[in-house]
Amino acid sequence: MIQLLSPTHWKDYELIDCGDFEKLERFGNVVLIRPEPQAVWKKTLSDQEWKKAANITFRGRSATSGEWVKKNLSIPDRWHVEYKNNEVAIKLRLGLTSFKHVGVFPEQAVNWDYISSSIKKFKTPQPKVLNLFAYTGAASLIANAAGAETTHVDSIKQVVTWANENQELSGLKNTRWMVEDALKFVKKELKRGKKYNGIILDPPAYGHGPNGEKWKLEDHIQEMMQDVVQLLDEKEHFLILNTYSLGFSSVIVENLIKTSFPQVQNLETGELYLQATAGIKLPLGVFGKFCNV
Repeated sequence: MIQLLSPTHWKDYELIDCGDFEKLERFGNVVLIRPEPQAVWKKTLSDQEWKKAANITFRGRSATSGEWVKKNLSIPDRWHVEYKNNEVAIKLRLGLTSFKHVGVFPEQAVNWDYISSSIKKFKTPQPKVLNLFAYTGAASLIANAAGAETTHVDSIKQVVTWANENQELSGLKNTRWMVEDALKFVKKELKRGKKYNGIILDPPAYGHGPNGEKWKLEDHIQEMMQDVVQLLDEKEHFLILNTYSLGFSSVIVENLIKTSFPQVQNLETGELYLQATAGIKLPLGVFGKFCNV
């Protein structure tokens, strides 16, 4: 059964409306207008309502970059938000980047809840969790806060530095930071005979490692999956595979997991979305996840 899941614990995030290839969203007390390629439908609210609500608007110059236009120059480029579920709480530093991102993907809160609840079920005193393509570290910090010994892997040094800032902001410590190509790191861990109780993968459609290694989702995800499942602890484990690629469906994710890990139990697959206050749903990727305790 394919699931449709949306976050339920956010207080510091709200999707207000989306449409005409844009989204109107609130992070803390800052309201942004950003591009959204999935929003091919018409906006629910009027242009006047969007303009009145927004503090900052992103204007794209190319497919990969642009600039932020502020309604008021006193609005800071950086600010903080908090995420709290039934088990843990973290704080994140957000910022206006030249490529329209702000440092968090709010729909991923669905996966964060799964991470913390899975870790709390484990009997292992300090379970080991590996977060690959880990970005600014929200999932890593959720795992850390839930009691896991966490390894965070991303190929971009500045992003890992940002994740470390989030760790300090959240009052946490001892996350293991690795600036490395994810696939190379996994192969090294296999050779070392390492095992993890939890593995989180949120790979991009395209990317590069620190030494120019090329990542293309459809070319490399099968190899990655076949390797990572060998790192799972046999007794207690969870795995989350999340993809945001227009060509990927949850059936593809299901097939990837089942062929890589035939003995999988409790597999769930589906689509993540954000529910706009204005009434529309915004789809934001597909997932497959399983937990064995």
